[in-house]
Amino acid sequence: MENEQFDFIGWATMNDIKCSDGRTIRHNAFADNDGQTVPLVWNHKHDSPEDVLGHALLRNHDKGVKAYCKFNDTEQGQVSKLLVQHGDVNALSIYANGLKQDKQKNVMHGIIREVSLVLAGANPGAVIQTVLSHSDIDTSDKDIPKLKEDELIISLNSIGCKMHLAHADDEDDEDEEEEESVDEEESESDEDEDEDEDAPNEKKSTENKKKESKKEKEDDEVAHSEDKATNDGKDDKAMAEQKEKTVKDVFDEFTDEQKNVVYFMIGEALKNAGADDEDKGGNGNMKHNIFEQDEQQMDYLSHDDMDKIFADAKRLGSLKEAVEANLDGGVLAHSIDTTGMDTPTGRQTYGFNDASMLFPEAKTIGNTPDWISRNMDWVGKVLGGVHRTPFSRIKSIFANITEPEARAKGYIKGNEKKEQVFTTLKRSTTPQTIYKKQKLDKDDINDITDFDVVAWIRAEMRVMLNEEIARAILIGDGRDVDSDDKIQEANVRPIITDVPLFNIKTAVNVPNGADDDVKAKATIRAAIKARKDYKGSGNPTLFTSEEWLTNMLLLEDGIGHKLYRTEAELATALRVKEIVTVEPMDGYNITISEKDYPLIGVIVNLEDYNVGADKGGAISMFDDFDIDYNQYKYLIETRISGALIKPFSAITLYLNEADPT
Repeated sequence: MENEQFDFIGWATMNDIKCSDGRTIRHNAFADNDGQTVPLVWNHKHDSPEDVLGHALLRNHDKGVKAYCKFNDTEQGQVSKLLVQHGDVNALSIYANGLKQDKQKNVMHGIIREVSLVLAGANPGAVIQTVLSHSDIDTSDKDIPKLKEDELIISLNSIGCKMHLAHADDEDDEDEEEEESVDEEESESDEDEDEDEDAPNEKKSTENKKKESKKEKEDDEVAHSEDKATNDGKDDKAMAEQKEKTVKDVFDEFTDEQKNVVYFMIGEALKNAGADDEDKGGNGNMKHNIFEQDEQQMDYLSHDDMDKIFADAKRLGSLKEAVEANLDGGVLAHSIDTTGMDTPTGRQTYGFNDASMLFPEAKTIGNTPDWISRNMDWVGKVLGGVHRTPFSRIKSIFANITEPEARAKGYIKGNEKKEQVFTTLKRSTTPQTIYKKQKLDKDDINDITDFDVVAWIRAEMRVMLNEEIARAILIGDGRDVDSDDKIQEANVRPIITDVPLFNIKTAVNVPNGADDDVKAKATIRAAIKARKDYKGSGNPTLFTSEEWLTNMLLLEDGIGHKLYRTEAELATALRVKEIVTVEPMDGYNITISEKDYPLIGVIVNLEDYNVGADKGGAISMFDDFDIDYNQYKYLIETRISGALIKPFSAITLYLNEADPT
């Protein structure tokens, strides 16, 4: 194989030059590619076979990696050849993966997968150095194999054999040509003493090759290894290790031309075997490998193997790809069966498909999943503020002494004294069960090992039960009256809808279309004025929505100063102890005389609201196991009653927008 079979030579990449992507290739970074043949493509395109222009033989040098390139006879290959010959394209680029680089982006190791013709390369030194014509014979570079046009060396399991292709030459002519080849190599070696800086190593390599060639003739053996200079004098142990090479190892060392011959011979062998089978009318096996030698018998190929290869060739469109896909160790084997495995879709143009499969698993910040829930701060304020009794049936008895008849009277001598008259009132409240139920499969409990899922579920059940009780106390659960899940208002009486004896309903009157400032000022005014009717205990709390609190805090005077800088200042103005926002009050409406009004809030001291529960009605957690369904079931429940127990102890504020009269 002389220089004339290559169309051009160039630097695929050069060492110690900073590329446009910031990387710097270091010495021997691609040493593993030395002697390998890779595809020559256009501009790193891999989408179709037409993108392959030819192939490139790679040689590692101290300066970098040289590429000895040959164009295919395809239309694209010949067009690219003309572009190179005319100097229109003079830059090369590589695609490599398996990179190992330091923090300074110095590439220390990698594997070149293809060489590309490009308009402008990333590596400034990656240029086409020499364009060869078919009449050029340049033997200045010892990296180019010196084999004759009709000669091919195939190395199988470290047993070498020189094979001459059938060109109607007899054996004598072939022997003479072998001798001439050796003589030519010796003369060429003498002429190449004045090489470039790569020549000393290359010359040494050529001299070793000559010695090896002579030794092959004398011993009638050919032994190939990665470093022929160390072949002489090898002990038996080293030779034994060398013979352990698999067919795949040897096949990977072949040049592109050698591999093409292998493909051709396999095809011819298959045709011959197929003809024999048809004649015999049976299914036979090719018992000997086509490369079988006297020194060693190789593994044989069955017809099943060959059928698989050619079936893959039809599918892949290439006998070469089919052979390489089925090559495994010393025999041709079927490809790995990936049935049932998840494989990535689409085609990756660099690296490997679906790199995300190798990413580390995502980790949770906490041990358990976080809840997405409403603001629960108000729940503790409600449940912590109510009055509690150890019994659930509550009876409230009142005597109304506010009527005129109950007043003390003056006496005039001689007149009859009149008895005092007042009304007695009574209200009873009975309990209702409130619960939350869950279930988990036992298998799921066993499989979830990162945290205690049972404790996690139980915590959620308690939180949601508490919220439901607090909601029922303040505004009601909001479910329809006929719902089976409704917490009945006769058992847990909502404060905002309680009867007038206990709840003072106060309208905040504003004109239609009033802005937020007008509504906020009217609310403050109405709340302060309603305090004259309040008969509850101590200093109450205002429970309202975030929207109404914001509107009141944004109030300003005539020169832009805020009227209330903090919630505490606003609470003082409203004559309440504190202001607590309740998320379920956002957008909530209250029904009065069959008409809905937007709820603003409720002013109440929860000491005046009693929650009663018998000894067995306290909040309890139960669990059970269902053998039939292999499930754990969990229940949390309580049985309580709730109601205001002091008259005029709550003030409900609602918005009334009306046209001015």
